[in-house]
Amino acid sequence: QLQLVESGGGLVQPGGSLKLSCAASGFTLDYYAISWFRQAPGKEREGVSCISNSDGATYYPDSVKGRFTISRDNAKNIVYLQMNSLKPEDTAVYYCATSYGCTSQPELMDYWGKGTLVTVSS
Repeated sequence: QLQLVESGGGLVQPGGSLKLSCAASGFTLDYYAISWFRQAPGKEREGVSCISNSDGATYYPDSVKGRFTISRDNAKNIVYLQMNSLKPEDTAVYYCATSYGCTSQPELMDYWGKGTLVTVSS
């Protein structure tokens, strides 16, 4: 069974850090670009990072650039999202997803995990 499982979410104070993981089972992540999306209550799902499978290039929107870092460990079949300097507006459910090439359009993703909740609050 093809599956993506996110982990690492939780409650953190503003300015704090969290590291999310996206583990794949039933297939290898090597062949896919991997994206992280987030969705806050009442808002649309937005892409916050992507790492390509071809050259490891990474992409971030301005809202998280310099604070979030995506990386992949193909040997472990895991993709990470290191989040630093977290802000209350980063509060959302975070999802990982696969695609053939990086894109910020959620409708172009092939597989999705079920998400992990990140809450940034004092």
